[in-house]
Amino acid sequence: MGAQDAMKVGKRIAACLLIALFASPLFSQISEWKDLSPQVVRFVTVEDGVKLEVLDWGGPGEPLVLLAGGGDTAHVFDDFAPKLQSVTHRHVYAITRRGFGASGYEATNDPADRLGADVLAVIESLKLTKPILVGHSIAGAEMSWLANNHPDRVAGVVYLDAGYPYAFDNGHGASVAELMALHPPHPPQPGPADLTSLDALQDYYERIDGFRFPKAELREQRQMTPTGTVGSERDFPGGAMFMTLLAHPNRYNRIPVPALFIFANPHSLGAWVENSTDPAVRAAAEAYFKAVSAITEKQESAVRNGFPAAQVITIPHANHYVFLSNEGEVLAAIRNFTSASHSSL
Repeated sequence: MGAQDAMKVGKRIAACLLIALFASPLFSQISEWKDLSPQVVRFVTVEDGVKLEVLDWGGPGEPLVLLAGGGDTAHVFDDFAPKLQSVTHRHVYAITRRGFGASGYEATNDPADRLGADVLAVIESLKLTKPILVGHSIAGAEMSWLANNHPDRVAGVVYLDAGYPYAFDNGHGASVAELMALHPPHPPQPGPADLTSLDALQDYYERIDGFRFPKAELREQRQMTPTGTVGSERDFPGGAMFMTLLAHPNRYNRIPVPALFIFANPHSLGAWVENSTDPAVRAAAEAYFKAVSAITEKQESAVRNGFPAAQVITIPHANHYVFLSNEGEVLAAIRNFTSASHSSL
């Protein structure tokens, strides 16, 4: 959710790389690394000097656009998108927002509007006819902006643990301040053995979270050394936008298009918490679970009561990255949403 996104973005740092013996041939191998997800990469101009990376997995049907959570790139959907294309039979795209990954960046004083306008610009540039938008976490703000300002341009919206007050706020749910006040315990950082390769880093996250992040996303998030080991986290310039957005969110008290809200509740912080024997970690986790469950339940109630037409699904013990931790359930929910609503979409 928003607080986790902001904390994640705040950790991005840069570092110098050392060139080792025989680095040149090794670097040639690293530079030729390719994302194996079956996608086409293109860039779309959304503003003078700003091009956004768009991943295109193809598909025979109507368009569906994936929007990443804060701090992530479109490659976080590398494994999920082909499966989504298969079960929905739609033409699947994903966008890396400005200031992250390979996308360009120009600062904005109004990210709540600017980021939504960027998504609209991609839709218009690619001539997509009423796509379904599927967004994770802070992407809920972008989807709600489009649904409220251009309801004729989207067919529906799916909130992947993204339906918090930055996306829907009728005065009866949680507040952004409550989200920002959450303090989950932090897992141990990856050690030297976890940084020997992207495969090793994937193994680390599987031990910590219980699921694997796509290799291409980890490569976007981290520097790679000439010898093929994993270096420091990248410092993306777009991180400041989230703090501004959360400090001054738009208030959306209606979603005038078909909508599916998927909430993780109670949240899971991953296997590392469940397996921890540290009393301090267990106490911090218990306090966090209690607070986040209360916030999520309040928000779910606000959505159900304030937007009766919405579909609301709760997945117990799912991670905030619900489409990775509970992939099958999320794929089934989106498939049912697109199928049942096809006539209206």
